[in-house]
Amino acid sequence: MSRIGKLPIEIPAGVEVNIKGNLVEVKGAKGQLSQEIASSGISAKIEDGQVLVSRATEQKRHKAMHGLYRQLIANMIEGVSQGYKVELELHGVGYRASNKGQLLELALGYSHPVMFYLPEEVSVTTETKKGTPPLVTLESFDKQLIGQVAAKIRSFRKPEPYKGKGVRFKGEQIRRKAGKTAAK
Repeated sequence: MSRIGKLPIEIPAGVEVNIKGNLVEVKGAKGQLSQEIASSGISAKIEDGQVLVSRATEQKRHKAMHGLYRQLIANMIEGVSQGYKVELELHGVGYRASNKGQLLELALGYSHPVMFYLPEEVSVTTETKKGTPPLVTLESFDKQLIGQVAAKIRSFRKPEPYKGKGVRFKGEQIRRKAGKTAAK
């Protein structure tokens, strides 16, 4: 049996889970999410304040989907109860970040500022302190969406290995390369 798939998912206080056929709906203090279980061999049920995900057969495809859907439901429950937070740092001379509501404006060394409009489900804050790189903080209840938005922001200027400039996740270590050396 799948190690991840067989684990029960505890439903915390203040979170409501409804299972209607193949549709799992989760509602909590932070928001509401739903996930359709597309695989026909996977089913979910609620027992004793826990969500249990099971599979019909031992086929390789069903084993893979078992762990996947269990984790997707667990991420939804954690998201609507606690939420998710991603922090991005801007490393580089003159790199700046500011926001006006859902519009994020980034100065990343291009001839023009990069304007990025964030979805309503994601809230953004920017912080600039002297001596530290500018910080962009994203918060949301949807783990998939916040990860996609963070990856899109990072793709505007990926960290490069020679000088280490670019947008990176907070705490991310960039593998540095040695540059050219002058021949004698």
